[in-house]
Amino acid sequence: MSGSGQAAGGFVAESFGGTGDERCGHGGERMCWSADQVKRRWQDGWMPLPEPTTHDWCRDHDPEHLRLIRENPQRYAPTGMCHLILEVLAYAADEAEDRGAGRAVVEFHPDGSVSVSDDGRGTQMAVGDDGRPVRKPVMATKDFRYFDSPPAAPLPDGHPRYGMSVVAALSEWLVHTNRRAEGAWTQPYRHGVPADELVSVPSDGTTGTTVRFLPAEGLGGEVSAESVRPLAERLSEVLVVEV
Repeated sequence: MSGSGQAAGGFVAESFGGTGDERCGHGGERMCWSADQVKRRWQDGWMPLPEPTTHDWCRDHDPEHLRLIRENPQRYAPTGMCHLILEVLAYAADEAEDRGAGRAVVEFHPDGSVSVSDDGRGTQMAVGDDGRPVRKPVMATKDFRYFDSPPAAPLPDGHPRYGMSVVAALSEWLVHTNRRAEGAWTQPYRHGVPADELVSVPSDGTTGTTVRFLPAEGLGGEVSAESVRPLAERLSEVLVVEV
């Protein structure tokens, strides 16, 4: 795992590179923020770590929570890969409902992985006490709405929603990229655990979130575009899903 830390003059996030499974086909960019740049980010509306609402911002992953999911795949993803796709799309549907419209694209890749991209605001960011960017830990900590409350309304496959951590925990690898007005970041995970630092990547001028993941071996639930499309379309009347 490449490190990150304070260098003379500002915050440095080391890049990660490479191709293939090791880095899931994504590259990173070395980014150095000076103290003045961090201050400007606060002035531009970046916020300190929020109080926990749906997730605990004070930790980047919850080992016990992830272990619980990995040990009970039939409980948290009864329909296998199909349920994982719907869990990701449910967040895109939430944003679409808030904004009145939205679009998501589901793509199946030759290596067996799947990616889900949306045009929402991008996963929320904040600035830590040390000035480093922190992303809302949706991938590796519990969503309090679904784990500390009565069962959520079922997803279109008929099974309860549990949140994005189910997707990360039940995947061999996952890459979470968010694009916001103030920048873009990416981070890889292995079985739900961060496998490298959160790093800045070049912005393409859009906002949204892309999650690409390879379901864990033996999870089951073989799916196709034809089987996912009708379920995805039932998530929200205002979310257009392309599969």
